Amino acid sequence: MRMIVAGGGTGGHLFPGVAIAEAFIMRDRGNEVLFVGTGRPLEKTILEKYGFPYRTITVEGIKGRGLKRILMALAKIPISMIQSMKILKEYGPQFVLGVGGYAAGPLVLTASLSGYPTAVAEQNALPGVTNRILSRFVNRVFASFPDNQGVFPKKKVIVTGNPVRADLLDEARQAKKSLGQKFTVFIFGGSQGAHIINHTMVQALDFLEDLKDKIQFIHQTGEVDYPFVAEMYVKKGFVADVRVFIVEMAQFYGMADLLVCRAGATTVAEVTALGKAAIFIPFAHAVGDHQTFNARALVEAGAAEMIQEGDLSPKTLADTIRRLYFDRDALTRMEKRARQLGKPQAAEEIVDAIYALIEEKDRR
Repeated sequence: MRMIVAGGGTGGHLFPGVAIAEAFIMRDRGNEVLFVGTGRPLEKTILEKYGFPYRTITVEGIKGRGLKRILMALAKIPISMIQSMKILKEYGPQFVLGVGGYAAGPLVLTASLSGYPTAVAEQNALPGVTNRILSRFVNRVFASFPDNQGVFPKKKVIVTGNPVRADLLDEARQAKKSLGQKFTVFIFGGSQGAHIINHTMVQALDFLEDLKDKIQFIHQTGEVDYPFVAEMYVKKGFVADVRVFIVEMAQFYGMADLLVCRAGATTVAEVTALGKAAIFIPFAHAVGDHQTFNARALVEAGAAEMIQEGDLSPKTLADTIRRLYFDRDALTRMEKRARQLGKPQAAEEIVDAIYALIEEKDRR
């Protein structure tokens, strides 16, 4: 069978799509998957790595744009739907899945109106605009979190959790500690890093002076802050592996005792699937403050700590790290509860539901 996965733009949308595509192919080696996006470099890089074919459509977002940009984006919708119809006819999929991002809108809508079985996967606790609209047209909504706000049609929702790539799960579980076997804190803020987290962390070292010989850091900074952050760890005498960008996330997840990170949907899914203790610092300017909603779901379950950007200070961050360093029972409880929330089989559950929808259509 053939499936189209539409959407992307960010790793948070694309990686769950990759996880589902891998599970779909694992179900039957004869299955095929085509990704459809907008042509962003990140999409091409990720999909080339995993070996999936890729096509593009012409589409832009509307939310948060000026009037001129909105009008230009609206003018592209008919074009994107014509392009979508062409792709559907040429590829002939049995199923179309939207994973969020601009490309998901026109392609999934066109597929649904054309009678193809369709679904969307929503990664965040606070659903995005594209998936809110598409939920009225598709057959199923695969949700990472319970839809407590009733955003989606109730009869369509299946709470599966957010799919995590099989290779990341396997590699993280096999990873071994290094850097002297000290208590390891892994700090990251997305592919570009997070400036406020980078600077707060190195200032927090002043409040962790007495743990200098007992604690070590892995810190992904992004390109801009790398020289400063690397220099400060050396200057203050802490053991640290500082990197601009980390490809082998699984290795460092496996090595870490504690994470300090944003609360994007993919990060939250990986944290729970791997059962890691985390201090979440949600991105304050995320659309609809959805990262706070993501983090809160874990905090309320006792599976993580959260520090809002407005409350973030070097001492606050250092005090939280210190408390968890000394209270290993609390750290273990967080790991256990995170693992209980994890859905490592999410991709397989979604593929089960996809097969059921295809079979249902075939019976008609």
